[in-house]
Amino acid sequence: MTIKAIRFEKPGSSDVLQFVDVDLPPPGKGQARVKHSAIGVNFIDTYHRTGLYPLPLPSGLGSEAAGVVEALGEGVSGFKVGDRVGYASGFIGSYAQAANVPAERLVKIPGGISDDVAAAILLKGMTAQYLLRQIHKVKSGETIVFHAAAGGVGQIAVQWARHLGATVIGTTTSPEKVALAKANGCAHVLNSKDAGWEKQVREITGGKGVPVVYDSIGKDTFLAGLDCLQPRGIMVTYGNASGPVDAFAPGILAAKGSLFVTRPTLGHYTITPKELQDCADDLFAVIQSGAIKIAINQRFALKDAAKAHDALTGKKTTGATILIP
Repeated sequence: MTIKAIRFEKPGSSDVLQFVDVDLPPPGKGQARVKHSAIGVNFIDTYHRTGLYPLPLPSGLGSEAAGVVEALGEGVSGFKVGDRVGYASGFIGSYAQAANVPAERLVKIPGGISDDVAAAILLKGMTAQYLLRQIHKVKSGETIVFHAAAGGVGQIAVQWARHLGATVIGTTTSPEKVALAKANGCAHVLNSKDAGWEKQVREITGGKGVPVVYDSIGKDTFLAGLDCLQPRGIMVTYGNASGPVDAFAPGILAAKGSLFVTRPTLGHYTITPKELQDCADDLFAVIQSGAIKIAINQRFALKDAAKAHDALTGKKTTGATILIP
């Protein structure tokens, strides 16, 4: 069958994205063909497009979508035609009307969660889940630092952390997003472009510092973030919005309090189908409880994927962005 999809032949700006006809064969062994109804847009997509995280080219783009199973390949169990499903890892090519996806990377979407919400939250929400519930289990009474608190992951994570009883020190890089970060549950909001923001964290915590910093900004905030941590605290650097973190001497971690640093990915925290579904189910449950509200603030047609990327990299988005095929 012929479908419309986004493809690119060389890394570069959003101009390299092409909206083209693509032949989609029947699903192969272990695959399910998913007809997409909504497609998630994430910062990692821009890393793939620019070549920061290189893909074999030419390539499709995107790793997140929700829709309905249309056909099953050989050996697939646990799913049937007509199931509502979503995915957010283990596959590249979601910027398309449909895709043949490894069935082991699909999750079932429960009633009460719309396809738009599922496509908007699976990558960002499951990222929030492994950050807050697996890497460092956030506890009631803790104070934490969460960068980009008004962004896609940030909005979900801040609400979740507040629900868990934590005090959240959020950061943004724009005064306009302060109110949004506070509305989502940040007790304090700092501008991470201001010199000395890490000293403000120390002041807020009475000099104690925090047990964990969640950092998707990268180069611009990493070293200052280490100065926010308590002894044996953990720096979770999971994104590069300002560029990759510069090389540093491990001895710095000893000098600043025997600190830990991790650079995690969703794939390594959802290795098995059970881990993946459990992670998604934890996310779905907290959304259905009402503790987390999902703001889909940008919708673009699939053919306008380049405009979506420009809005994202231009920091003109808040909350989630989705493409509609």
